[in-house]
Amino acid sequence: MASILAPSGAMADDEVIEIATPHGPARAHVARAADERAALLIGHGAGGGVTAPDIVAARGAALAAGVGVARIEQPYRVAGRRSVAPTHQLDAAWLAVHAALCAAADAPFAGLPVLSGGRSSGARVACRTATETGVAGVLCLAFPLHPPGRADKTRLPELQLVKVPVLIVQGERDPFGMPPRGRRRKVVVVPGDHSLKSGVKQVAPAVAAWLAKVLG
Repeated sequence: MASILAPSGAMADDEVIEIATPHGPARAHVARAADERAALLIGHGAGGGVTAPDIVAARGAALAAGVGVARIEQPYRVAGRRSVAPTHQLDAAWLAVHAALCAAADAPFAGLPVLSGGRSSGARVACRTATETGVAGVLCLAFPLHPPGRADKTRLPELQLVKVPVLIVQGERDPFGMPPRGRRRKVVVVPGDHSLKSGVKQVAPAVAAWLAKVLG
């Protein structure tokens, strides 16, 4: 890992770290919390970045709850590409980032309980890798249950892979569908669509309440 000068997407109190993955360098925007008791790794959507309003809102709620945050840029975005990488590349890069930030003895979040999450495509990555990373919970911002108009192409099995608590914050008019609640799966419905911009003020309170429950 190597710290780098603040690129686009960095916030004033972030340390920006470049992390080698099997598919090129990823980038972690790391903010540490006071009296840190856990960590949250959160990824971006397919064509978006780590400055999406809902990601920034979740970051603020986590830091206020004593949870350090790493907003993760996938290698294809670091390289300047907007077209999303294949699923296996996204997952492999995420696993490499998790290992670098959490698993090594000298990792920034070593020894802390870790949660993972993301918005849209990033939420799918967090779900698919939750078992392998051993996270304590998964945060899904605007989980894309199916492509618009294609309810037959459900991604519900990705949610069902997760055996730890899940929070989904979903716009009431999201064309990508409304994920169902489950025994470990809480769904908070907010105004608006897949962008969550209309309901962004409700993101932080939902995340804060969920973190309080998951972390005790």
